[in-house]
Amino acid sequence: MKIGASSIRPNTLLNYQKRLWRVIKVEHVKTGRGGAFAQVEMKDIETGTKLNERFRAEDKVDEVELETRKMLYSYEDGDALVFLDNESYEPLSVSRGFLEKEMGYLLPNTEIQAKLYDNRLISVELPSNVVLEIIEADPVVKGQRDPGTDHGVARMPQGDPL
Repeated sequence: MKIGASSIRPNTLLNYQKRLWRVIKVEHVKTGRGGAFAQVEMKDIETGTKLNERFRAEDKVDEVELETRKMLYSYEDGDALVFLDNESYEPLSVSRGFLEKEMGYLLPNTEIQAKLYDNRLISVELPSNVVLEIIEADPVVKGQRDPGTDHGVARMPQGDPL
């Protein structure tokens, strides 16, 4: 869907120069002599490269509509994570590095909300609550720490600290 440059906001997904970009920062500027413009900082979804682009107020850009599907995290296959569509049971593989931050909370058979564009996974929404197993935790000695300071570190089976 085409939107005007004045409608661009942070986290908007744009199809620009045949690539998919997430808007990081937008500055709308109105000059005295010239017309208004939007200075947009974007990040390529696939490569992670950044681009600064200036759009005039009358310019139109393609905003991307994402499809939301419920999917089930099935298993890990080498460096790929495999998700199954809850309705069609079609597998969808994605690189482990793509969901690096979420890996500590992604357990087999976890249902997620997947955001897709052209059958490519763009982002995932994890459940609000997950049950995790703690295998090791730092000991806490009474009086060792001041109230309100950082707590000890606990480790999960995946090796991630919590």
